[in-house]
Amino acid sequence: MRIVIAEDSVLLKAGLIRLLEDAGHTVVASVENAEDLLQEVAKSKPELVIADVRMPPTFVDEGIRAAVLIRQQHPTVAVLVLSQYVEERYAADLIAGNSGALGYLLKDRVADVDQFLDAVKVVGAGGTALDPEVVAQIVIRSRRRDDLEKLTTRESVVLKLMAEGRSNSAIASELFITEGSVEKHVSSIFNKLNLPLEDKGNRRVLAVLRYLNGGDGASRNEQRKIEKSEK
Repeated sequence: MRIVIAEDSVLLKAGLIRLLEDAGHTVVASVENAEDLLQEVAKSKPELVIADVRMPPTFVDEGIRAAVLIRQQHPTVAVLVLSQYVEERYAADLIAGNSGALGYLLKDRVADVDQFLDAVKVVGAGGTALDPEVVAQIVIRSRRRDDLEKLTTRESVVLKLMAEGRSNSAIASELFITEGSVEKHVSSIFNKLNLPLEDKGNRRVLAVLRYLNGGDGASRNEQRKIEKSEK
């Protein structure tokens, strides 16, 4: 295959080029940032792109955003993403829609040469190669979102106010309801999120963490429900 590599680590990039070329592939270009990657893909029209999730200048999500763009603008180009850690939010965004010709591996897997080259072959042929850790994290994230979707509109608003650090009395004042009603909503939230009964204080913290981590703060549907109730 004709391959473009986007990786800012000089040693890893050199290693990838050597592995791929020894396996009979052609690395038509290697770049160090997302902007150059997009330009190179448009120019070279490779069969496969191998990109790091985090690249200059901010080392946050440039690579994964470029990968999503490539899948949208160049649907015939296969994409294999490498990441130091599991970035389940980005992985979910990348996988959304058509999951063919796509790979997401942790960089540790590159050390297993045969496994890495098998993933390259599978992705290049239109298949999917997902790291087991990535799959596990996406499943966990999906379950968190499902739990949030069980909340009523009022419960979603109460949980949002809890995440802002409001006490039950402050929430009652904000929503013009009794403190007893707030307590009932909070109890229902705990039950729907399947939070343990051991300690009420910890349950509150866990509920807020679930809200913050369950889908970019809240899932899109939950956010729409909250915004609608506040109008």
